[in-house]
This record gives sequence, structure tokens and C-alpha cells, in this order.
Amino acid sequence: MVDAKARRFWRNSPADAILLAITLTQFTGTVVLAALTPDALWPRLASAALVTAMMTYSIIVVTHLFVHQPWFTDNRLNSLLSAISSANIAQSVQAYHLTHVRNHHRYNNDRKRDGTTADITSTFRYGREGEHARLWWYLVRGLAGSAQEWALTWVMLGRGCAVGRRETTLLSLAARHPERRAAELRQIRWDRLGLLAFTALLAVLSWQWTLLCYLPSVALAFTLVNIQNYYRHFGAEPESRYANSVSHYGRLYNLLTFNDGYHQEHHLRPATHWSRLPEVAQEYQEQFEEAGRVVSPVPALVGFLDTGRAARTSRPASRRGRSGT
Repeated sequence: MVDAKARRFWRNSPADAILLAITLTQFTGTVVLAALTPDALWPRLASAALVTAMMTYSIIVVTHLFVHQPWFTDNRLNSLLSAISSANIAQSVQAYHLTHVRNHHRYNNDRKRDGTTADITSTFRYGREGEHARLWWYLVRGLAGSAQEWALTWVMLGRGCAVGRRETTLLSLAARHPERRAAELRQIRWDRLGLLAFTALLAVLSWQWTLLCYLPSVALAFTLVNIQNYYRHFGAEPESRYANSVSHYGRLYNLLTFNDGYHQEHHLRPATHWSRLPEVAQEYQEQFEEAGRVVSPVPALVGFLDTGRAARTSRPASRRGRSGT
């Protein structure tokens, strides 16, 4: 039984201490790699691979859980961790919260209407005739957007990294209540400053490592995250509340990723703690089956291996069945 002191410290569960440990390990590990990686090809490749893996895992799993449910009861600790995590994922965690929780989970990977999608990360956004975009084009557009955001962060350094008037997406997603809105926009500024300070630290430790290992790792991690998002929704039906995303129930994967594979359940109950997502799966099993939700035999990151889903989705929409794998 969790004691009262732990309940006062952890907003949801003391089990989130594992996620905190992973976050701090990644932060420290990246600094160590910048300082100690030898100036040789194979050590640099291994270092870049490790940074890519840590950043990808953090965006997909650790930080994703944090933006849905901050871990601490003390908002000052959440604010500090947001800045640290922003360094880990090379983007503002508060901005991630706005675009993911308030946009993606509101519109659920919708199809085009009036020429575009409401969900700015929708797999249909750059597609044609009501179909998903080609994977390669989705990745190109996603990476270009991330690169633009990265460059803008540096450009805005002269203004203390404040959210500018041209950042209409963030401004439109920020809270309407004046105090809450100010706090969210302020947090984006702190996140950005934390990220830039972290990048500067890495460059001081080794500008060669930062240029040849870190920056390529950031680009590759963003690409892998976009592959993950693509196959989390490829073949699903955005119009159906119970079939608008794709789940994977591999035990090992879900053990290592804090039930990340329960994605349909997460879309249905985004505020549910990761430890309870299997309960959501049981609760809505009948509705899921009736809706014909898609269950993938492989994790989303390697969703291209699910050839059966690709074959079904490639058929014209009028001939496509609703049954899942």
C-alpha cells in the first residue's frame, strides 16, 4: 500500500519513478557521450546510434506519458522536468503537449475536410483522394516541420525564445484562461532555453561530436517517431471512436514500453494511467470487435512488416473491409 507521503509527491503512481530515472539517465548519458566519445568512426557511430535510440524511446514512450499526465503533484517540479525533457527530445515538451494532447487527441488523425486536416500530424494530411499519404512523403514533410521548429528556436533566442506572433498553431492551442495561457507560453520559453543551453553544453564539450553525432541523431529520431505515428494510424478508421488507431499486444514490447502498444485504448481514454490500459482493453473488448479495430502483430515502429494491413489499405475505400487482423 502506497503511503501518504508518496501520494503527496507522485500525482498518479510511485511507479512513475521508473520513468523519471530513465529521463535523468538519458540526460546524463548524452552529456557523458559528448564528453567521452573517442574521435574515431566506430565509436562515433555507436554513440550516434545510442543517442538516436534514447531520444526515440523518450519521445514515443517516456515524454509521451509525461505530457498526458505530469508525474508530480508540485507543478514546479513538473516545470523543471519539462525543461530537462525538452533537452532530451530536442523540442519543447510544453509545445508537444499542446500539439499532441490538444490537437491530435481531439481530431484523432482525421481525414481532409476543406482541403486539409484538423489534426496537424494526420497521416491523411498530405494524401490524395481521402487516402493516407505515402510514407516517404509523410516523413519528408514531418522532418521539414521539425527542422523549421528547431531553426525557429535559435532565431527566437534574441527574444528569449518567447512564442512569436507567427507561431499561430501554438497560440491557437494555448489555454484561453489568461493565467493558464501565460503559464503555458512561459513554459515553452523555459523549455526552449533549456534545450539551447543543453545543445551549447554539448558543443562546448565537443563541437565535432555535436555536429557529426548529435544533430544527425536528432534528425533520425524525429524520422523514426514519424514512422511510429504513421503506423499507429495506418489502416485505421478515423471516423470510428473504437477503431481510429492501431494496437499491438506483444507482452515483451508492452513490458518494455509501459503499455505503449495499447494505442486504441489510449486514444479512447487518453487520461488513463499507463498501468491501467490493459483494463481499458478488457472493458471495451466488445465495442472494439464490433468496430473492426486494427490489431497489428508487430510494433508500430516496424509496421511496414504488417503486410496484410498494407494490402487491405491499398484497396479502394469502397471495397475495403472493416475487419482487423
